[in-house]
Amino acid sequence: MDNKKIIFSGVQPSGNIHLGNYLGAIRNWVELQDKYKCLFCVVDYHAITVKQDPKELKKKIIEIAKIYLASGIDSEKSSIFQQSQISEHTELTWILNCTSARMSDLNKMTQFKDKAGESQNVSIGLFDYPVLMASDILLYQTDLVPVGEDQKQHIELSRTVAKRFNNEYGNVFKVPEAVIKKEGARIMGLDDANKKMSKSASSEFNYIALLDKPEKAKKKIMKAVTDSEGVVKYDLENKPEVSNLLTIFSLLSDYSLKDLEGKYKDSGYGDFKKDLAELVEKFLIDFQAKYNNIKDEEVENILEKGAKELKPVASKTLSNIKEKLGLS
Repeated sequence: MDNKKIIFSGVQPSGNIHLGNYLGAIRNWVELQDKYKCLFCVVDYHAITVKQDPKELKKKIIEIAKIYLASGIDSEKSSIFQQSQISEHTELTWILNCTSARMSDLNKMTQFKDKAGESQNVSIGLFDYPVLMASDILLYQTDLVPVGEDQKQHIELSRTVAKRFNNEYGNVFKVPEAVIKKEGARIMGLDDANKKMSKSASSEFNYIALLDKPEKAKKKIMKAVTDSEGVVKYDLENKPEVSNLLTIFSLLSDYSLKDLEGKYKDSGYGDFKKDLAELVEKFLIDFQAKYNNIKDEEVENILEKGAKELKPVASKTLSNIKEKLGLS
């Protein structure tokens, strides 16, 4: 590792990676590559907290890495790797489970409650995955973690766990900080602007997948929920649906929110949604051309290279921890 601050982030290889993932996270990572040492992980152990089809999971791992590359992440500047290729992630999780993580911490995690609902028949991994997430981050002495608002609670857990371990056993972990980009941090569902766009949504009209057929994506925009006012105005409290579409438009174009309000001041939603639909279509055509130009063998080599580069870093951190615990 060089002297640049370290950034860690990752995406699960499950569901359909969508425009919200891209605008809220992945696109922003591209801008960070020149300033920071960036580690971008395909977090496949997180994916198996719920049942996965093995053949589909293998495809999704390659898909996520291709999406990283098609988005502009450069494997010469950043490390792209597969979580399960570095065993220290799970080994550190067990150590943190036994030393620094608390049931009381995990019982507060709102995402587990959302995913599990009232069911008791869920995996322990689904309950414990915030500790695995903490391990992912702490293993590489991460300085900064770019996340959406909904993940802030998990970064707080990582900080808590790191401080507890350091206080008990000596200074081992760097305490990371969350980086939350406000603009576009939460792209909401096209069918319900009160809920975040979700790759696991029951309705495909909730999201626009990055690998959707462009013509299909156009139709989703045209079907997107608005209100009855017919006024193109950014007002999160009173017009969440229109505000969400304005955010998407602004982030995919050179227009500011104010520019868009002025442009569509007298035209209602029809022209606005039509232009946005065409903008989304063009974005997907360009993105998918880059995606389809990346060969699976190239991705496999990049993932292998990333794992080889980071394995010694992970091993060094874990060796230090074991020595502190009297395990080495």
